[in-house]
Amino acid sequence: MLKNPYRTLSLLLGGCALAGFGVWKITVSADHTSSATNEKESVSGLSKNACAVALVQHQGEEPIDHELRHLQDEARSGRNRIETMKRLGWAFVKKARLSYDPGYYKLAEQCSLCVQSENSNDSDAILLQGHVLHSLHKFKEAEFIARKLVTMRNEAPDYGLLGDVVMEQGRLDEAVVFYQRMVNLRPDLQGYVRIAHLRWLKGDLEGAREAMHIAVTAGSLSESEPTAWAYTRLGIYELQAGDGEMAVRSAGIALQFAENYPAALLLRGRVLVAQGKVSEGIKSLKQAATRVSLPEYQWALADALREEGSIAEAEDVESRLASSGATNDPRTFALYLATRGQRLQQALALAERELNTRSDIFTMDAVAWALKANSRLAEAREYSQKSLQEGTQDGRLFYHAGSIAMATGNYAVAQAWFKRADQIKQTLMPLEREDLNRQFAALRELENTLAIARGH
Repeated sequence: MLKNPYRTLSLLLGGCALAGFGVWKITVSADHTSSATNEKESVSGLSKNACAVALVQHQGEEPIDHELRHLQDEARSGRNRIETMKRLGWAFVKKARLSYDPGYYKLAEQCSLCVQSENSNDSDAILLQGHVLHSLHKFKEAEFIARKLVTMRNEAPDYGLLGDVVMEQGRLDEAVVFYQRMVNLRPDLQGYVRIAHLRWLKGDLEGAREAMHIAVTAGSLSESEPTAWAYTRLGIYELQAGDGEMAVRSAGIALQFAENYPAALLLRGRVLVAQGKVSEGIKSLKQAATRVSLPEYQWALADALREEGSIAEAEDVESRLASSGATNDPRTFALYLATRGQRLQQALALAERELNTRSDIFTMDAVAWALKANSRLAEAREYSQKSLQEGTQDGRLFYHAGSIAMATGNYAVAQAWFKRADQIKQTLMPLEREDLNRQFAALRELENTLAIARGH
């Protein structure tokens, strides 16, 4: 236990008043179709009542599924119905996070609306609705709710939600103020994770690792999914720091808190592939991609299969990615298309459309990369510079910046970014690493040629 958690938080936040940090949760596209979406749709023609929709008998045999059915039965019995509906809503959120199935977020929203139909000012139900909107990338609507909440009751989760939604819209200075208020009110796992991400976004990897170590010690079985997520993020930081063994260990601990947790399976698979243990890594990546059909998971698996030489199998994964990527995660799919040199106009359209809802550095990078793929180099450089403005140490940002600089003839700048990308290239996808190596080698050869021409 921390003797003085408030003091620890103050030290960690230190001089970060000019920075913001990103959402720590795992998001999914609202358009992704799934079993939970079908559950909701199966009753939409029978009843427009939010309570009835939320109480349609849930299916499944995992522990969270049994919890959901128990809460539904309790709500139907009428015992503490309002409080039970709120607990049911958060259980649906947990199910959404474990399954990466956004249909459960919609069911959680029905729980919130059910409570609000009886008490429109129930702040807990309003928070639940705001969380759902945020998870479905409806950031402006979620911001309206978050601001209403901080006016109503001024509690830590309200500031957490408000910080998350303004961060997603690129307003980082506002976000850090709200997060500071959050941790001042209640230092806990969620606050610690946000601190870690803030440090990482501002280029302080060691500070991020330090904060995340505090976060995981604050975790528990009662917060199994958030704790698993914290260990997964810690593993990502360890991988960037060059400690692949610790990254695999962190993924393993995450899987102890949440069995078959997709994000941890993805991390473990990517680390193993980066270590050259490709066949072993593919096993983990297949487990992850079986549970989650998001582009990041399919992309990682396809690249690993190609590295192994399983071309036909890779093409099958890529075919599935091509058919669903634009719906399931437009931004990552845009990056994938631009990297592969495919459907370039669609890649740019998807990336630019994302700017309508979020303007963080990673969306800026996606736009820059798609612009570069479409030979709009001046604009690509502009967006690339925006993606680097927070000082985030990210291999993909550096790799893209170097490639754009090289394409525009800024060889000294390209060399600087390629060098930085090369130092953490273990965080890249396999084919990204291959392209980085190819471009970096070509740049060095070009510089040697120019030096000889100048008589040096």
